[in-house]
Amino acid sequence: MGLELIADSSLGSEKQMAERNEITVRAERREGRGKNDARRLRARGFVPLTVYGGEGEAVSAAAPLRELAAILRSDTGHNTIFTLDVDGVSATEVMFLDRQIDPLRGRLVHADLRRLVAGQKLEVTVPLHLIGDPKGVLEEGGVLEQIERELEIRVSPRDIPDAINVDVSHLGVHDVLHVSDVQAGEGIELLDDPDKVLATVGIIREEEVAPAIEEPDAEPEVIGKGKKEDEE
Repeated sequence: MGLELIADSSLGSEKQMAERNEITVRAERREGRGKNDARRLRARGFVPLTVYGGEGEAVSAAAPLRELAAILRSDTGHNTIFTLDVDGVSATEVMFLDRQIDPLRGRLVHADLRRLVAGQKLEVTVPLHLIGDPKGVLEEGGVLEQIERELEIRVSPRDIPDAINVDVSHLGVHDVLHVSDVQAGEGIELLDDPDKVLATVGIIREEEVAPAIEEPDAEPEVIGKGKKEDEE
C-alpha cells in the first residue's frame, strides 16, 4: 500500500541556485579536420569542440582543456551556462550538449556545445536529493532505498536547479515515492513517467536458519574381536 506523498514545497520547489559567476571561455576557430589536427590541439592543451543550435551554423573551435574541465568539476557541472568567445565569430552563451572522455586518462577529448536562445527551454537531467529520515526507518526498522538519482526536466536555461530536493520523512514501511509525488517548482516540467518509482522504504527480513541435524554416533569398531572368536 503506497502513501500519497506530496513533496514538501519548501524543499521540493527549492532550486538551490547558488549565485553563478559569469564564466567566459575564449576559443579559437578550428579550421583543420581529422585525427592529426585533433591530436595537435590536445598536445597544446586544447579540446576540439563543435557549437550547435540557435540561429547560427555549426562552428568548429578549440578551447583550453583546463577551463572546460574546471566547468565540468563545478557544482553545476555539465549544466553550467557560460559564454564561449570564438575568435572571428562571436560570443554566445552555451552549455554542454555532449562530451567524450578518454576512458584511460579520464580526460575530456571532445565536446559538443549548445547555443542558448532567449525564451527557449531545455531538456536536462538534474540530481534528485532525498531529504529527511523516513518514519518507516526511524520507527519501524525499515530501510530507505533510492532507486533513481536523477530527474529529467524541461526548464529555461537560467532556471536550471542544481538539484531537486524531496522530503521523504513521511514515508512509512512499504510506502513508495513516485515522480507524480514530486513538486519540482514553478517553471520546471518533469519529463519522467509519473508512475516511475524514485524511492521506497522496505524491510530487511532475516533468513531463518534451519537447525543442524545431529548425526547419530557410529558404533565403535572392536578391534581384534574377530580374531578372538576364531581362536575359541
